[in-house]
Order: sequence, then structure tokens, then C-alpha cells
Amino acid sequence: MQIHLKTLGCRLNEAELETWAQAFQAGGHSITRNLSDAQLVIINSCAVTQDAVKKSKQLIRRIHRDNPQAKLVVSGCYATLNESEAAQLMGVDLIVSNKDKNQLVEKTLTELNLDSMPVMSAEPGEVSLFSRGRQRAFVKVQDGCRYRCTFCIVTVARGEERSRSTQEVVDEINLLHSQGIQEAIITGVHLGGYGGEIGSNLVELISEILEKTEIPRLRLGSLEPWELPDGFFDLFKNPRLMPHLHLPLQSGSDSVLRRMARRCKTEEFREIVNLARKTIPHFNITTDIIVGFPGETEQEWQESYEYIKSIGFGHIHIFSYSPREGTKAANLPDQIGQEIKKYRSRLLHELAETMKRKFVEENMGLLAHVLWEGHTESLTNGYIRYFGYTPNYIRTACDVSADTLLENQIIPAMLIQAEQDFVQIKLAQ
Repeated sequence: MQIHLKTLGCRLNEAELETWAQAFQAGGHSITRNLSDAQLVIINSCAVTQDAVKKSKQLIRRIHRDNPQAKLVVSGCYATLNESEAAQLMGVDLIVSNKDKNQLVEKTLTELNLDSMPVMSAEPGEVSLFSRGRQRAFVKVQDGCRYRCTFCIVTVARGEERSRSTQEVVDEINLLHSQGIQEAIITGVHLGGYGGEIGSNLVELISEILEKTEIPRLRLGSLEPWELPDGFFDLFKNPRLMPHLHLPLQSGSDSVLRRMARRCKTEEFREIVNLARKTIPHFNITTDIIVGFPGETEQEWQESYEYIKSIGFGHIHIFSYSPREGTKAANLPDQIGQEIKKYRSRLLHELAETMKRKFVEENMGLLAHVLWEGHTESLTNGYIRYFGYTPNYIRTACDVSADTLLENQIIPAMLIQAEQDFVQIKLAQ
């Protein structure tokens, strides 16, 4: 059976997709990039914002329209929070809620009467990540969150915190590396809370991975800034741990942060950023910002803007606040109008682009070990263009002759010219 997998939303969704892909392959099935070839489609949906809910529904409808013969299974946060609605969408054959995600493959094969083919399960095949066009693996180490930020519905959808054992994570990374994966990205809903209920912590996990695996590159997913313990940044002195962190700030105004029920004040956040940059040169800090949170006054917006400008991020994910049913923020007074949110969002996008260019310029002329992905562009001069990422997560491009193979290789290169969405690279001789 040919299976097509799609996801929206966070890296955790991507990690879960990979786990399912491996399990389906172990049962003798194959993963296809082409929707039209699939007899089964799995969608991992998102509900982090109302826009994500809309996109999840659109994706479900589009996939059924483009391949109406395929069986369609929907999981993820949208399907969990809106189970009856999702089940009634045209073409949906099965809903698997977040609490049953670990049994998704088994439930799919059983409840949809799809026979697996164990006779084929020992046959070597293309690693599911490669068959889906991915060179990096997302490894889920925990799920759920103990905190209740007033804007967040994900904690409701994901439930209580649950951590995988360190050995289980180490074994998965070793397996991925043996299959040719060069970079693992450690991810979770509340990554900083890893191990709280099993007597471990994130520093111990990273230390064990670095000691007991040989995968060349290890990267951390989004991490709440208030839970970084003493000695955390010393881990990055190991060159296998990539010098990049995504630390969600959400606002640069302390009064807005209090209404959000965030647990990191702006001054504490600044100290974290300074320590990271002091410990490791060219450390890249990226973040999330919500504009137009309920009650955000013009003064609070100006405070936030100036604070963000003073920090200097390598990249910002910018969200205009939208009320999310089931969250405390949806019922807060003084909801901000759409025009004000659009205006503030536009200003912040302009600032974010300026800061991104500045960070890239600071890296020009440096030698970096780039993990190259598959080539995605054929150029008119007989060359092809590969894309990849530096350790500190700068997107790079390299134009080479069509017979040059770079995919999934880590090759030193010099950053030579900044373009609109990437930096041109010159391969080291």
C-alpha cells in the first residue's frame, strides 16, 4: 500500500509523522511523495490559531478532492479539539485524537481493514524521510505542557506532560543515523520540561545523546526561555550541538507578558540572549511575537518594538492575535481592531527583515559546514541549485554543475553573497 503523509503546524507534528512513516514501512507499506499514487493519506492537523484551523479544513477538503479514492485519516490538534466537525468533513474515514496518536498506525490498519504485508517488512527500502524529501529528522522527546499561557489552545489539545526515556531517544537517533540521517532536531510541546516526571531533565538528555550517539548534528526545537538551567549554554561548546535556539518571546512589554501569563520578563530574556552570544560566537536567536494581544496599548506596542529592536533576532515568526475559543485571552477586554494589528504587523515585519539582514551580514566571509538538501532548481546555464543550512540556521544556496551530488552531505563552504531568501555559498576547495 502506498501512503502519503501531510502535516500542518509545529515540528512536533513533523516528528510524529516520521514515527508513523517508519511504522508503516515496518509493516511492509511504502511512503510516496505523490498524492495521486496513494491509497491511504494521513493528515496531522493544527489548531494553534483560527487560521491554522481554517488551513487544516482546507487541506482535508483539497486532499479528498485531488484523490477521492484514497482512505483519509486525520489526527492532530484540530481533529482532537473539533472531533465531530472533522469527522463530518467529506472523505474523512477515521479520526485519531492526540491521546491515541501512539496507536495511529495500528488503529488505521485495523479499523479501516487495511491488511499489512509482513512478508515485505524485512526488505530494505528508502528511509521514509528521504522518500518524503527530508534530510533532517524531528525526534519527539516529550508531549503536553504544564503551563497555561492565556492565548494557547495547544496545552488543552495535547494534555498532560509525558516524556520518553533517555535510552529510547538515544536508540531512535542511532537508528536514524544508521539510515543516513545527518541531523536530528529534538522537539516537544514543552521541551524545557523534559524529564520532570521521570527524574531527568533536558541537560541530561542532551549530554546523553552527545555521548551515546555519533550523529553529526543535533539541533533543539522551540524552547521556553524561563527553563534554561545553569550550564545549559556550555553544552553548545560541543560543535555537534548547533548554535541556534528558537526562544518564543511573544511580546517585548512586561505588562503584556503578564496578561499572557508568560514566565520570563524582558530583562531575564535579555540576559539569556547575552549569555548565549557570549558563550558561542554568531549564536542565532530566533523568536515568536504576537502583535495586537488584547489590551495592547500604543505605549506597550512601542515598548515591545523598541525592546525587540534592541535584542536583534535572526528571524521572527510574527502572529497577529486572533481569539481562540477555549482560551482565557479570548475573553479578555479591549480586543484590538484588525487595522491596528495589520499596521503593527507590517512594521514588525520590516524590522524583522532588517535584523535578519544584519545577522546574515555578520556571518559573511565565514566558513560554515552546510548540510545540503536535495536540489530544487534547475538553472538555465546547465547548473542546478542546492539549498542547505549552516549550523546557526542560515539558509544557503550553491549553484553547481548538474552532475555534482551534494544531497545529504555536510560540506564546508564560505558565505559570499546575500540574496533575498538565502545566502550564496562558495564550496571550500
